[in-house]
Parts: sequence; C-alpha cells; structure tokens
Amino acid sequence: HHLALWRLRSDPLTTPVDPFDPPDSCDELDLTAIPVAMGEDGLVHRARLLGAHLLVVGATGSGKGSVIWSLICALAPGIRDGLVQVWAVDPKGGMELAPGRAIFTRFVYGDPDDNTLYELDFAHVLEDAVFVMRRRQATLRGHTRLHTPTVAEPLIVVVIDELASLTAYVIDRDAKKRITAALSLLLSQGRAVGVSVVGAVQDPRKDVVSMRDLFPTRILLRVTEPEHVALTLGQGARDRGARADLIDEATPGVAYIGQDGMAEPVRVRFTHVTDHHIAVLTQAYAPRPLHAVPGSVQDVA
Repeated sequence: HHLALWRLRSDPLTTPVDPFDPPDSCDELDLTAIPVAMGEDGLVHRARLLGAHLLVVGATGSGKGSVIWSLICALAPGIRDGLVQVWAVDPKGGMELAPGRAIFTRFVYGDPDDNTLYELDFAHVLEDAVFVMRRRQATLRGHTRLHTPTVAEPLIVVVIDELASLTAYVIDRDAKKRITAALSLLLSQGRAVGVSVVGAVQDPRKDVVSMRDLFPTRILLRVTEPEHVALTLGQGARDRGARADLIDEATPGVAYIGQDGMAEPVRVRFTHVTDHHIAVLTQAYAPRPLHAVPGSVQDVA
C-alpha cells in the first residue's frame, strides 16, 4: 500500500463543467475549501481563499472569467449574509464584471471622461483596503495570527480583472506609485487579516506583475508562450506535465493550479458560468442590508 496508481482512459475535462450549487447558508461555507472546478481525477477541486491570494494567468479566451465567476459563485451565500465582501476592480471599463455589480460591495471601473481620475479611482479602492488591513492588524495583534470572518469584519476579496492595467499600463505616475504601493502591502500583509486579492493577467512577466511571487496560489490557463509556465508555476513545472501552452483553445477554463508547499500542479476545469447564471446569482444572493458600525469595514466601504 505504498503506491496508488491511476491511469486515465479518457480526458474528463473535455466538456464544460456546470456551476456547482452554492450551499444553503454561510454556515456551510468553508472559506478554506470552496468548490470551484472539476479535477481530472473526476473529483471536485476546492480552493482556499481565506488566508490566501490567487493569481490567474491566461491568454485571451482561455477562461479567466470562468475562474473569477467560479469563485464568486462559490462565495454567494457568504456575500448574501455579509460574511464576505467582494470589491471588484475592472480596469477594462467594467466590461467583464459589470453583470455582477449588484452583489459587489465596491465596483470600480474608472471615470471614462478623465484619464487621471480614472487611474486614481483604482488607487483609492486599494488604499481603502489597506486602511482596513492596518486597522485589523492593530486589533488582532497578540490575539491571533489568522482573522476569522464575521458579519462585522467580513472576508474582503479584492478582485482585479487585468492586473497589468494597474501595474504596467498606468499613465499617471502618482497613481501608478500609489497603486503599486497599496497592492504590495495587501499582498504581503493582507491575507492574515482577511483581505485577499484575486488578480487576473495575461502576461506573467516580472516587468508586468512585479509582485507575482506574493501570490501563494497560482492558476495557469492556456498561454501563448511555453516560458509562461515556469514564470507562473515555477521552474520544471512544464517538464512535470503542466503544458499550459498546449491546452486546446476549445476547452476554456482548463488550468493547472500550483500552490506553495505543493510539489505538483493539479489539472482542473473551472465551471462555466453564463450570463444567465450571473443574472440568477445577483437576484438570489444580493447582500442583505446591514447597519454600518462606525469604524467597521461596512463604514469604510
């Protein structure tokens, strides 16, 4: 019993995966293991969000939206009951995330009439997250090393669609400096106090995403260059089977997941969340009204 041998007779990830039904209540929601994908072993793959940051890398059409919406769907009961807040940052004018704005606590896509203000909007929301992070650090210092989400102090998930638009393509120097500083602080200190970042990007090079190594969980969808595998999952990952540059274009959502402390990347397919699914989700899981407590995260948001 020292070796378990699996032999795949067919690829179970060739067909789209339907979204999983969210749990009935947030009491059943495990933020350290939320169901987001189907593994090639035929079992549901679960991702850790509490105490983690996630980097999503993939070419255009590879399924980055599938990853983001799979995460949001899995968090739906927590969003409805106030245990989770999603702060959505969409530098592409809100094109990807706008359908879910009803369930987002913050939704920032910039001011299209002012390029400078457009970029400062992103700096403001990230700096607000840093403010929450620092306040929680002061509260939790000496008591615990990992925040436990509550309605008063929920898990904050900062979702950034197209991270490069904030790290590499910003025109205003002051805005770029502020964005980089806030992101670096959140990625280096935020996960212990319940402020997690989910960032999606097409190009994982250091000059595009300088803080790439601060993401303990990295999700690699189809990419255009073989070297993107090593940049995302580490040296030797492609030789061990993570050939993301060879993923079929007809299978968006197929990805390899690497985690700190895990030797081998796992191959999965994220759920396919359609516009209809998102419309149903926003109607059924819109956040319930909460009375803001002065100084609480709701008051900041």
